[in-house]
Amino acid sequence: MRGMARRTRATAPEPDLDPDVDLTLGRERALRIGQAAELLGVGIDTLRRWESSHKLRMIRTSGGQRIVPILEVSRLLAERRRDTADRPIVAQSARNRFVGIVTRVERDGVAAVVEVLAGPHRLVSLMTAEAVDELEITIGQEVVCVVKSTNVIVEIPR
Repeated sequence: MRGMARRTRATAPEPDLDPDVDLTLGRERALRIGQAAELLGVGIDTLRRWESSHKLRMIRTSGGQRIVPILEVSRLLAERRRDTADRPIVAQSARNRFVGIVTRVERDGVAAVVEVLAGPHRLVSLMTAEAVDELEITIGQEVVCVVKSTNVIVEIPR
């Protein structure tokens, strides 16, 4: 429209952090306190209490704002996973359960191959190396393999 000034919406910086605050802290990345609270599923006040009780390390910027190192958030999330008991399974849709013995564990930095001998069946599971560590899978251990497949190929031998 002619003669009328065009209005533009100015984008203001986030209110809880100066726009010139460096969130890299040398080699260590950090999050705003609100971002850390959201990732941890708690409120900002809880993070402040955790800082006071030394459960969480925060860093103050030159302007006095709190920022949280990403490694601190990762540490708390890992603690929560370890401390949370899994709920017992009372039912499931998979019907193919094979009790067997672990006969091979091969792993690299990320992935692992676990072979299980279950009666006349040889089952091979591909999983993360982290899962092998968390489950403490070792050769000779009794395990239950649960198989749920949406694709089964049938071949006719000669």
